Amino acid sequence: MEWLTAPFEATFVQRALWGGILVSAICALAGTWVVLRGMAFLGDAMSHGLLPGVALAALLGGNPMVGALLSAAVMTAGVTALNRTPRLSQDTGIGLLFVGMLSLGVIIVSRSQSFAVDLTGFLFGDVLAVREQDLALLGVALVLALAVSVLGHRAFLALAFDPRKARTLGLRPRLAHAVLLGLLALAIVASFHIVGTLLVLGLLIAPPAAALPWARGVRGVMVLAALLGVTATFFGLLLSWHLGTAAGATVSALAVSLFFLSHLASGIRHRRTHPAGVRPSATD
Repeated sequence: MEWLTAPFEATFVQRALWGGILVSAICALAGTWVVLRGMAFLGDAMSHGLLPGVALAALLGGNPMVGALLSAAVMTAGVTALNRTPRLSQDTGIGLLFVGMLSLGVIIVSRSQSFAVDLTGFLFGDVLAVREQDLALLGVALVLALAVSVLGHRAFLALAFDPRKARTLGLRPRLAHAVLLGLLALAIVASFHIVGTLLVLGLLIAPPAAALPWARGVRGVMVLAALLGVTATFFGLLLSWHLGTAAGATVSALAVSLFFLSHLASGIRHRRTHPAGVRPSATD
């Protein structure tokens, strides 16, 4: 069993594990709504939209997290404003913001002659470089995400399944949508320096999507998604240690693999429950 415990005797791997656990919980809270509402493209756009703020902060010698927060705020405000434009589809607006923010980020990066290493860290993250202050920030982000999820649960639920009913019930769907975008931005900003923007969607989408066939209710999806994210983090770090692979990428790849295994098992269960030629009843 030494191969199972040896990696986690190192302090930096222990911090990486705790960082992955916190990120998994945050991403489960936000990612469940992303999956239920079909907002994966928005999540991708927002994660890449952080580049201008991170690049500007790095060039000015500031904190990249602050720059990421500013970019996330701009993306959230932009998506919210475009969502109110009746003649422009949401996907079109998100796509334009995505390209605009990414282009601005590349322009800022091109002004620096020594930004390659920082850009690599932004894209791919470094889960093995998690510090104690990073864990503290992730803890604060988790508490904030949990508070938003609890307070906004009823409005988010109505928005996900019947926006017109949400308006009828006086739940202010536009405000709920803006708050949900803020929750998504919080998850992405909190996670990008751990697994990077290119890989953050692995923990944001794969665990909730894997949990969906097995959980009953939104809260069940969140809990199971968090557990699957923690599982991917633990075994991803373990495999990365023994195989010498990139830790963040290994964690994300394992999270995606769990999604495919989950849906494969779900398909097998469905075929056994409803054999060919037997149509399920309305009560199944």
